[in-house]
Amino acid sequence: MTYPDGALATQMRQAACTMAPRPLERSLPPSEYLYAGSLGTIALCITLWIRAKTIGEDERANAERRAMFVGLWPPMFWLIGDTVRRQEERRTRPRSFLPMRHR
Repeated sequence: MTYPDGALATQMRQAACTMAPRPLERSLPPSEYLYAGSLGTIALCITLWIRAKTIGEDERANAERRAMFVGLWPPMFWLIGDTVRRQEERRTRPRSFLPMRHR
């Protein structure tokens, strides 16, 4: 996508690079919490899986499904943590302005 030159073009480029609206950025937890949550859900999944093996045959299938469902959470938390980390880095990095092309 190409944009015209000038101040409006700079604003358009910055708007195109924005991934999340400002209120959403402020409401997200720090990336470290999301990474820890991802590792915590792995531990929870393993715990639920071990517990499912100790339950009687009647409830075992339901307990195993619960463990597998919780096992889907770690990648989600990890990817959200990566996105938040990139946003944190973007906010702390000094802005560099691209030189304007002169015709």
